Order: sequence, then C-alpha cells, then structure tokens
Amino acid sequence: MQKEKINLISKFKNANKNFKSNCITYGIILAAFLLIQILVSAGAVSNLIKGLLVPLCTYAILAVSLNLTVGILGELSLGHAGFMCVGAFAGAFFSKCMVGAIPSAIIRFPLAILIGAVCAGFFGFLIGIPVLRLKGDYLAIVTLAFGEIVKNIINCLYVGRDSKGFHFSMEDTASLGLEEGGEVIIKGAQGITGTPNDSTFTIGIVLLLITLFIVLNLIHSRDGRAIMAIRDNTIAAESVGIHITKYKLMAFSISAALAGVAGVLYAHNLSTLTALPKNFGYNQSIMILVFVVLGGIGNIRGSVISAVILTLLPELLRGLKDYRMLIYAVILIAMMLFNWSPKCRELREKYSFKQLLAKRKNKKEAA
Repeated sequence: MQKEKINLISKFKNANKNFKSNCITYGIILAAFLLIQILVSAGAVSNLIKGLLVPLCTYAILAVSLNLTVGILGELSLGHAGFMCVGAFAGAFFSKCMVGAIPSAIIRFPLAILIGAVCAGFFGFLIGIPVLRLKGDYLAIVTLAFGEIVKNIINCLYVGRDSKGFHFSMEDTASLGLEEGGEVIIKGAQGITGTPNDSTFTIGIVLLLITLFIVLNLIHSRDGRAIMAIRDNTIAAESVGIHITKYKLMAFSISAALAGVAGVLYAHNLSTLTALPKNFGYNQSIMILVFVVLGGIGNIRGSVISAVILTLLPELLRGLKDYRMLIYAVILIAMMLFNWSPKCRELREKYSFKQLLAKRKNKKEAA
C-alpha cells in the first residue's frame, strides 16, 4: 500500500513537471508571436524579415518532427526533405485543382494540410516497414536515397486535366494528350504554378503549436516511454513485451506526417513550387538535421530555437557580403561547443536558474 502511494505521488510530480515544461514551451511561442505582431503593426519589421516569418514556422515544424525520429526514436534519418516534398506537392496539387470548386481558403487550406499530412505519413509508413529493420549508417543512406528518388520522380512528372479526367506522363506535356482547353497542373521540372498563397504567419504559429502539442504529449505518454525504451536498449525493450516494429513505425510515420504539414505550409507561401535540390534535396535534409543537433538531440524546445536562429542568421548577416558565411560558420561552431562541450554543460548546470534558486534557498535556511 505504501509503495503504491509513493508511485502515485511520483507519477503526479512527473506529470506536473511535464505540464509546466510544456506550458513554458507554448508560452515562449505565443510571446514571440505577440512580440512580432506588435513590431509589424508598429512598422519596425523590414520586408525581408516579414518574408521569413512563414519559413521560420516551416523549419521549426520540420526540426521538431525530425527530432521525434532522431532524438526520441534514436534513428538517423536523412530523407526528411523527401517527406516534406510529398506533402508540399500533394497539398499544392489539391489546392490548384480545387481552387474553383472550393473558393474559400478557410475550408480549402485545412483540407490541403490534411491531405499533405496523410500522403507524407503514408509514404513514411511504407518506407518505414523495410527501412526501420536497418540501423545506423545503413538506415541513413536508404532514407537519403528515398528523398532523392522522390525529388527526381516529381521533376520528371507531368500531370494534366481535361474533361476526361487526369492524365499522367514522364516525358513531356505533349505526351499527355490533353483536349483543347485542358490544363497542365504539374509541369515536370517547372513544378506547379499558381498555387493559392494561403499561408500566413498566424497559421504557421497555429500549426507549430499543434505540432508541439502532438510531439510533447506523445513523448510523455505510455507510447512515448515505449519509444524511448526502444531507443535506449532494443533488446531489453523487446524482452519486456514492447512491440518494436509497431512503435518504430508509429514514431516514423508521425514524424513524416508532420514534415508533410510543413511542406504544405511551405508550398502555399510560394507562387511557383519546384522540386529543385535547394528546396527538397540532400542539403535541405542536412540543414534540418543541423537544427536538431544544435538545438539538442531530444530537446524539442531547443529544436525550435535553433531553427529560428539558424534561419534568420544568413539573412541578418547578408550586409557583410564575403564575411557572411564565415561568421555563420563560427556561430555554428560556438553553438555546438556551448551545447555539447562537457565543460560548457557543467557551467550551464552550475549557473542555471534552478541551481541559483536552490543556493539562495539554502542560504536563507542556513541564516
């Protein structure tokens, strides 16, 4: 009876601690949103920064979703840009086709987000079945190959629509065989043009908060504890009855679906969506991984902060011209040392807010 009581008290304390930590994370996002809205209304924000507001939300969602795979599941994935690409083109394709049938963006855009998330999650599930049997470098190489395959397929894909329905080709627009008055929606390497610009900073913040809510609640749930048990020791987790494949696929599919949501947000912020390497290629996947590593593997709040800082830095340093990327690289190294150097971590713990409060409390008790 005494042990059960102690366990209940311990569970309540952990739940309370997690709730406070989650509220701090949501509070930081909302405070930043309100501050930016005040600055925008006061005219203190340049057009350059205004143009970066939606991409900031996009990259923050991507960093949080990838951290679910890398930090919580413990698997290295380099194909996150591929899932983003699937979601972006699925959502943009739906919006372009339905812009006449559903003129209201309030209805059309949420449906596009849902379709993008479902398509990316479905691909994540399909890829996860064979890929998650691999480990380490092998898994990273296969996920990287998936991202490149998706990008190259979309660059070769032509889709048109006429009275007979949809037509597909991997050659050119002429081979679609469209009737007179038919419309080409996906034009191979030229991508999709004329996607409705439905993305706004407010919608981006809402989607970021929803992403944080899903990921944080998953981490602190029973399923999340099972996923982290698999990360820490697969053999031990399996020995106590945890279904390894089920929980791996769950985390990987949710991560892919959230990347698809970021892709839809990204696609509806552009007038022309193309599957160029700079948008959905290898470098994009590496950049998202850098956000996760610098913010702290497994640290969801750190991923958001890192994504915002590293997205803003190149643009804020643009006036320095030749020295811009040099300073950017130095800041990356400094952030890496600050986050992962043992000495820096000891200093952070020593002079943390909690430690300072504890010392102050001890002094009062001693007095």
